[in-house]
Amino acid sequence: MGKLASFYERNCKKLFIIPLLMIVVATLVIFNFYNETGDIMNKDVSLKGGITATIYTGNEVSLDELSNKLNEAFSDSNIRKLSEFGSTKQLGIIVEIGEVDEPKLKSLLEGFFGFTLNDQNYSVEVVGSSLGESFYKQMSIAILVAFLFMALVIFLLFRNFIPSIAVVFAAFSDILITLAVVDLIGLRIGTAGIASFLLLIGYSVDTDVLLTTKVLKEKEGSLFARIYDSMRTGLTMTCSTLVALVIGYFVSTSFILKEMFLIIFIGLVADVVVTYLGNAPLLVWYVKRKEK
Repeated sequence: MGKLASFYERNCKKLFIIPLLMIVVATLVIFNFYNETGDIMNKDVSLKGGITATIYTGNEVSLDELSNKLNEAFSDSNIRKLSEFGSTKQLGIIVEIGEVDEPKLKSLLEGFFGFTLNDQNYSVEVVGSSLGESFYKQMSIAILVAFLFMALVIFLLFRNFIPSIAVVFAAFSDILITLAVVDLIGLRIGTAGIASFLLLIGYSVDTDVLLTTKVLKEKEGSLFARIYDSMRTGLTMTCSTLVALVIGYFVSTSFILKEMFLIIFIGLVADVVVTYLGNAPLLVWYVKRKEK
């Protein structure tokens, strides 16, 4: 710990380049994704409209073959298995397409599976494009309002512009980096994914608030001693959450839960870098400047 602490203190300002580069790269990734797709994320049918069909069958089928048939008939499709909780036993197949043409989809599925689809082995959910777009706008507004209220609380708590803006910028950076990673891995974002970004605002702010409170409001010990004390507490909280998320991701068979766990996991990893290599150097610079 001694050598690591010494390295951190000597290169604190230089380490700020790492989160700065991550933010720049994330911005470029999102900008490029927007130019290619016309949106900042890959939305599923719950946010852009389409059909989600579930075929209940325990028979193993070739998902690649089904995917090829769907891609021939529809411009946008996605397939995943429906499994029993806590096991890999297949209960069915979930098919998503970005078009509202249920008769065509049902006919294709009957031809592929070789049996008639009825109420006992088939269920379908249709989301119109206008309704999906409405969901997306409402949840985007919810994230914006939550972020603004978070920023207001931070400014009221510290009553100091530079430390407050550092906390707010750190939270924004966590969301930006997470969104860029999600775009790179091709994860489809649904309403649960948007909810994960809402949760991420709270998760990312707590370590920054802890760090800023230790540095600015506590007077015991040196500046870096207070930072290290904050690190021990913050990293303990974050690591315990990361372990829980990893276990939940691999144990759960729900695609929705996996989506949420993965997004929060990515955000928390980004938060560690942004908080202790980004926010901390800014606070060191601010405190030393204030002392002079």
